[in-house]
Amino acid sequence: MNTPERIEDTLRRALSATEVQVIDESALHTGHAGAAAGGGHYRVTVVSPLFTGKNPVQRHRLVYAALANDMQQAIHALALTTLAPHERT
Repeated sequence: MNTPERIEDTLRRALSATEVQVIDESALHTGHAGAAAGGGHYRVTVVSPLFTGKNPVQRHRLVYAALANDMQQAIHALALTTLAPHERT
């Protein structure tokens, strides 16, 4: 399983996410120190009922906690959009 697939699988399981979209933007950061170390850059949209009633910082903390193991090496940067189901347009 590659990193984007692992991110999606992890977030679906850990956050009961109903929608996860992962875009690998690593190629846009070629030459960046994080890219040189092997960590990828990803744009991630997550829709989860666990985000209901939580502010953006709390939501991001849930995502980072779920991805903690991958944040050590496979992921260098995340651009996050976190939505509760009722916020999805």
